Amino acid sequence: MTPASSQTSPSTLPSPDPRWKRVAVVSLLALIVLCLSWELWLAPLRPGGSWLVLKVVPLLLPLRGVLRGRLYTYQWAAMLSLLYVMEGAVRGMTDPGSASAILGWLELVLAGVFFVAAVAYVRPAKKASRHLASR
Repeated sequence: MTPASSQTSPSTLPSPDPRWKRVAVVSLLALIVLCLSWELWLAPLRPGGSWLVLKVVPLLLPLRGVLRGRLYTYQWAAMLSLLYVMEGAVRGMTDPGSASAILGWLELVLAGVFFVAAVAYVRPAKKASRHLASR
């Protein structure tokens, strides 16, 4: 039996930081707005917009869970955001000197910020879960 002083009560285990949640929510919303405005008005592939605007749909799927702070949603949404990091890098590098390139780099930054914030938000809960499992 372990001494009571070495046991950690659930109330002392780390919990997700609400500041990371706010950063994640703001960056996800900004990424949605950026992708919509990019493909409809700012620099669409065709005048008047294109079907590429549908790239926003996957970003809408985790929105509810992210707003509610659901850890599982943060985990898979972080992996999803890497697709937008990749697209932003490709479009930023292949459209040099155009508005699309600038928007691509902005997409990369917003998706990267979301990824970091989501991982930082989930990390304390994952550590606590591992700690409880190792007991």
